[in-house]
Amino acid sequence: MTEVGTKTAPIVGSYSSRGPNSITAEILKPDVIAPGTSILAASTNDTSGTTPPGPTYKFSSGTSMAAPHVAGVAGQLKALYPDWSPAMIHSAIITTASTIDNTNQPIKDHNGKPATPFDMGAGHIMPQNATDPGLVYDLTFEDYLRFLCTQQNINAAHLSKLSKQPFQCPNHYNLLNFNYPSITVPNLSGSIAVSRTVKNIGTPGNYSAYIEEPHGIYVTITPDSLLFKEIGEEKNFTLTFRAKKDLRTKSLRVWKARMV
Repeated sequence: MTEVGTKTAPIVGSYSSRGPNSITAEILKPDVIAPGTSILAASTNDTSGTTPPGPTYKFSSGTSMAAPHVAGVAGQLKALYPDWSPAMIHSAIITTASTIDNTNQPIKDHNGKPATPFDMGAGHIMPQNATDPGLVYDLTFEDYLRFLCTQQNINAAHLSKLSKQPFQCPNHYNLLNFNYPSITVPNLSGSIAVSRTVKNIGTPGNYSAYIEEPHGIYVTITPDSLLFKEIGEEKNFTLTFRAKKDLRTKSLRVWKARMV
């Protein structure tokens, strides 16, 4: 149903950053989208005039307008939860984002086509929802070091400078298991299992998984429900992706894990 006189919003701007991630294909980019079109923002007068420059306001569009919105939400979460790690804040923003617009339809790209995860990531930020995500995906400093081990032109000397002590990269590390709030499998052939860990930051309760399978992919999750009895408790789950026989492409774009 479409409401007459309603302007559809949000829509992914033509200037918005797009995926896939050209450097690390296993990490989905972008993460989210935020307001960036016709934003009333502070500006300064032209200094070439005779009048002393002072603060003014103007409407601007671009990623430079969207970034402060996300930074503001991150600041709000840090003020509410000082003990949250950057990864927890990042996770809360991603897992509570919305893929539905104000007409209750899937968010569209600027060309009118449905936006994909490579256009909008997890969706449009929802500041109110981000304050109560229930579960978060956390990362430690060592997790980031192991991530860097997978990147080109990174050696032990670089990592030791960051960690301020000797750090040895693991002999075997699967970047697909990096505890990111989204999952991207660049090349899916046959089947693959991916693991994630979630931390409870809300009230005790039981979370059940709801899966929307990507086209051409079978998805199973083990276990399919998680019972948390206390705040800070962590539990693991495993997702198994298997390509269907009629799959024409070997690339699994993304499956965003949501526990509801």
